Amino acid sequence: MNPLVPALVAGLLVLAPTPKPGGDTTIEGTERGNERGITLSNSSIVLKGDVKGGKSDGYRVKSPCWYEPGLDADAMLKFQTDPRTQFARIKADDRSFDRFVQQFKDKKGQPGRWWTPAYDTSHPEGAACWAELELFLFVPPDTTPPSGITFEQLAEIARAALTVPEPVIKLNPDVKSYVNLPTFVWLDNPGDSQRSVTATLPGIMSATVVATRQNITITSGTTDDRAKVVQDGCGQVGTPYVKGAAFTCGVQYLRASIDQPREVYELTVSSTWPVQVADRVVPFQFAPVEVSATRDVPVGEVQSNVRNP
Repeated sequence: MNPLVPALVAGLLVLAPTPKPGGDTTIEGTERGNERGITLSNSSIVLKGDVKGGKSDGYRVKSPCWYEPGLDADAMLKFQTDPRTQFARIKADDRSFDRFVQQFKDKKGQPGRWWTPAYDTSHPEGAACWAELELFLFVPPDTTPPSGITFEQLAEIARAALTVPEPVIKLNPDVKSYVNLPTFVWLDNPGDSQRSVTATLPGIMSATVVATRQNITITSGTTDDRAKVVQDGCGQVGTPYVKGAAFTCGVQYLRASIDQPREVYELTVSSTWPVQVADRVVPFQFAPVEVSATRDVPVGEVQSNVRNP
């Protein structure tokens, strides 16, 4: 483990009632369907990259709480007895405060560092997991305690924060298609083909996960006898319609949709993003990010008029 600088504690010491000099690392998530992000509490971990502007797939870290390393014995004692940061506690109950700081006085001058717990507040078991950990844990040098943060956990945190663009389907014909007429399919403003997130524990280690978009897949929304799916030329983002171009990505509907629920076919485009950990000899296996979008396609019959001579 690399030596730590005293400033690292700024993001660690948030354990009530000790005031925290810095703010939490927070990546807000939603709980809509399978979408969510990750929200780190009491943590120094910094998340950078594609954590916003896309869709999360609901990945959860295996263990929602862990210890992170902080100050050495003398620096921690100085911080915990500093009246500028501990004024409220001292004023409230000086005897209780004396008992509280005794644990730090006992370690004065000893080699090692204090570790404190952090957790993912968006995980349903995060708070309960955090409650099982010690508020302060003194650890000898070059030692990681049980439940101490590991590279694999850091990679999982990056994976949980990762988002990818949600597909926006474009069609030609756009409003309505017709029997036997090729319907071209592609993605509108698909964005970059790679997305990445780096989770960093300052002064210690960092982990980067990279997701790369594979070829899209198309589902017609009906059976094979009613539609023919063409995907040979789709690639990562489909093939926009160009007059006179070959039909290599899309759907050719063979029956009208008049007899379908709502009188439309529900066409679906799915995008798969395999995820890898960057620069690791022994890779971790992460499930790919999978996102999809659906578009209603009304299909009509081509009408022809026959006139008697």
